[in-house]
Amino acid sequence: MSSQKKPDFDVIAIGAGFAGMALIHYIREAGLSIKVFDRADDIGGTWTWNRYPGAMTDSESYYYCLTFSKELLQEWKWTRRYPDWKETQDYMRFVVDKCNMWPDIQLNTEIVSADYQKDSGHWLVTTGEGDTFTCKYFISAMGMISEPVIPSIKGMDTFKGPLFHSSRWPDDLEWEGKRVGIIGAGATTVQMVPAMCEKAESLTVFHRTPNFILPAMQAPMTEEWEKEIKEDYDEIVAKCRNQMFGMAFDTAEGRMAVDTSPEERERIFEEKWTGSFRWVFETFEDLLGSQEANDMASEFIIRKMHERIQDPEVADILVPKLGDYPLFAKRPPLDHGYLECFDRDDVHLVDLKNKESIVEITETGVRTTADHYEFDIIVLATGFSAYTGALEAFPIRGASGQSLAEKWQETSSSIMGVCVADFPNMFIITGPQAPFANLPTSIEQNAIWISNCIKKMEDEGYDVCVPRPEAEVEWTRHVAEVHNATLMAEGDKVNSWMMGANLETKPPRVLIYFGGANNYYDRMDESANEGYPELEFQRLAG
Repeated sequence: MSSQKKPDFDVIAIGAGFAGMALIHYIREAGLSIKVFDRADDIGGTWTWNRYPGAMTDSESYYYCLTFSKELLQEWKWTRRYPDWKETQDYMRFVVDKCNMWPDIQLNTEIVSADYQKDSGHWLVTTGEGDTFTCKYFISAMGMISEPVIPSIKGMDTFKGPLFHSSRWPDDLEWEGKRVGIIGAGATTVQMVPAMCEKAESLTVFHRTPNFILPAMQAPMTEEWEKEIKEDYDEIVAKCRNQMFGMAFDTAEGRMAVDTSPEERERIFEEKWTGSFRWVFETFEDLLGSQEANDMASEFIIRKMHERIQDPEVADILVPKLGDYPLFAKRPPLDHGYLECFDRDDVHLVDLKNKESIVEITETGVRTTADHYEFDIIVLATGFSAYTGALEAFPIRGASGQSLAEKWQETSSSIMGVCVADFPNMFIITGPQAPFANLPTSIEQNAIWISNCIKKMEDEGYDVCVPRPEAEVEWTRHVAEVHNATLMAEGDKVNSWMMGANLETKPPRVLIYFGGANNYYDRMDESANEGYPELEFQRLAG
């Protein structure tokens, strides 16, 4: 064992959301010290920042939670199928309170750099106030969609009213009775519009790409439903662990859409049209792998969307056309009445794809090639730099001095989304090339793998774990191979954030492992059981 100076903490993690909370639990369980820093003034991660009207989860409440404590699962009471940002944050405070995590959390602290120290094998972490801390293990718990994308639109600094990204919603914003312009029409806007249209003077949505929109079908949590959930939590947790998107869904039982009669296929589609992403995963197994099956599902959704929109011109803008792109090449939002809002006289739609484009933002609104729209407030619902954005927002420098941002200019490569070659003793929760899945499930699986790896190092007297470059090459190759075998590979056609195709500064790349979250978790378990062959363990001279 090295005789190097003991660091300030065994582990430093950035991000006090679900990932930071999971790390506190599992790192403590390993008998080590941890400090979680967050620049926000409260815990919650994405649910601290995303406070726009209508903000809520797209995963159902009872499995959008941490599962390390059966007692906490039984004690907490959800009020509805999809909790809003406040209820989710209240749940997270409940966990932090019950588990006495506050001493390990430091809020209002922005990390501005993290540098690996080759001599000691430690990380040097610097805050915005100029304070420095050292740790043996540095972990990103910053989340996969936490860094907003701000578009470059001429004149943005000239607008006289509030102009901001939806994930930075001002606490004191008065929007009732105001003319609001929303640039972007993804999942955020789909949630925002129904929540705002009753009280705003008008809403105008600047729309580019039609979405396949699935129904949410919100519902209250009844006593009977809650009792059933709490009696079945072991099964629910197991379903999440073994489902391809980490959700508590039943399987499609080997059913293939292409092998099913039209009548029976229609019956199953209708029967499962009960809200959430269940419709995709509980109907047929081949919807995401077979173009023919995907077209069958797409046709059904297209028909359902048309049934809910009165104006054919509006429908022509909002509803994808068969052949535009496959279902799930672009992440489908869940709907809480969004489509019906465009039947209102005070909700307007601007077609940026086919009819006009934004020229500039003026002092009083948005000028397009066809018109000038007057607003009191402009909201940028323009998405996020997914998976890598937060990790590239400040310099994180590895053994060679190269930053992650520099390393990832062309390809955002990793080892299972948790390790990166040239960055010893550093881990990431749900980093690039991890699966896109119910996040608490993936977060917890990652935290278990990381904490067990760290425990192995401590138990066996290792100072440094070095991710093997060949393991990174192999995982990146495997992820690309799986990706190209699915219909998700067409996401670049529709500027999908799941491929980083929404960024102007980088080429699209494979950011997600689409081989199934369950298979990914199996791969992680296999790695742990084999002693973490993707890493080289070293002892420094003492």
